Amino acid sequence: MTIEHLNFLLVEDHDFQRRTLRRLLGGLGAIHITDVADGAAALSAVQQADQPFDICIMDLNMPGMDGMELIRHLSEAKSQIAIILASALDHALISSVETMAKAYGVKLLGAIEKPATALALRPLIEQYGAQRRPQRAPLGGGPEITLEDLREALTLDQFEPYFQPKADLQTGAITAAEALARWRHPERGMIPPDAFIPLMEHHGLIDDLTACIARKTALAWRAWARQGHRYEISINLSLSQLSRPGYADDLSRILEEQDIAPRYIVFEVTESAAMSDLPHSLENLARLRMKGYGLSIDDYGTGYSSMQQLLRIPFSELKVDRSFVTAACQDPAQVLILNSSLSLARELKLSSVAEGVETAADWRLLRRLQCGYAQGWLVGEPMSASDFIPGVAAWDQAYSALPADSKHDRASA
Repeated sequence: MTIEHLNFLLVEDHDFQRRTLRRLLGGLGAIHITDVADGAAALSAVQQADQPFDICIMDLNMPGMDGMELIRHLSEAKSQIAIILASALDHALISSVETMAKAYGVKLLGAIEKPATALALRPLIEQYGAQRRPQRAPLGGGPEITLEDLREALTLDQFEPYFQPKADLQTGAITAAEALARWRHPERGMIPPDAFIPLMEHHGLIDDLTACIARKTALAWRAWARQGHRYEISINLSLSQLSRPGYADDLSRILEEQDIAPRYIVFEVTESAAMSDLPHSLENLARLRMKGYGLSIDDYGTGYSSMQQLLRIPFSELKVDRSFVTAACQDPAQVLILNSSLSLARELKLSSVAEGVETAADWRLLRRLQCGYAQGWLVGEPMSASDFIPGVAAWDQAYSALPADSKHDRASA
């Protein structure tokens, strides 16, 4: 979606700065722009708009309803509007508000310092366009998903894994991927995981989904292996599954039946999942590790007990959350936090993966910090099993075109 098709909302109490933002957007090609002077007026504009707003550029420090309160109301209203913060406040405070917005589940594109410039705005607006690619499209206002819909989809075998590649940051070679569940509905098209996974967990169907994804992942792996490609594949596990006694044996039995060696499979778990029902979770995770499977702590750094988790559970991989990657590229102080996580992984002899790698700048930074692997739209979007090998070839070509300071010759690696 190009900028002239986007619907913008400007929230700024200072008249001159509001007019400046309008001119900047107009200079970038924006046509549909609404501007208001405070949070209350912005909330009213969102509620009454004939066409939903795509991007809201807001100040934080405003009289009446300020930016933080507006973010909370947008979250409560489940608004899909994406936010760009524009503020002259202290950078540490802006960073806290960014974290707050993400915790509320608000789509945050980033923050810029006042006075705003076209150079600062453009990449954030372009980032919005990248996030709206068809593979991430929502249901588009279709009917709500019911329990019967989910059961029918399982019976008709409509779920399948899509694979997002991971590239070695030192050589550029794709050696691994993450299996992400997708629902290929005959009428609604491709349904993303956020639309059905929470419902499947709620209705107790998540084991059936994981079994389906694990089996089809193993089939894809075997097809690639026949072509001479052996990738390490990550599969996500949920909180409810880890809490069930004996789940590790059930899951490993599925993969053993498909004749895939444990060393090629990594199970990803979030910090919160690993913390739930600790005795059963620890037993299941330890048993999977004992059988030779890898264990990855996903979204590292977003929980409250990250280091404690690394000591409790025999992880083999640390996966840094995308929020730390993006923040580090925008804030030198955040580089210290990212570097400490990657240094800890090296000291503990864990592999390291960074999520959300979108730009060559992300790649250069992570390579300099000696991160192991990069996952994100720069390397490749989630792809079907049949598209994965061509996708790897496309990345190989794109990697060769990266700036020289982003890589070195693979032959010398």
